[in-house]
Amino acid sequence: MKISTNQVLGLYRNLLRYGQQLKFTDQNYFKERVREEFRTNRNVTSEDKIEFFYKKGKSLLERKRIV
Repeated sequence: MKISTNQVLGLYRNLLRYGQQLKFTDQNYFKERVREEFRTNRNVTSEDKIEFFYKKGKSLLERKRIV
């Protein structure tokens, strides 16, 4: 499954929006962790790794749980 840049950016935005809804977690910490993860993996080119990270983020949004 090829993940497009737009899908990754949409996931990033959705994760940041989700962070604003958190009640029992430090919202700023969550936002910084999301940004840090995306910055760290910004140069990943392997489609397998991109798909892995994308699915990991989608799973977090679907389950509404921090892994």
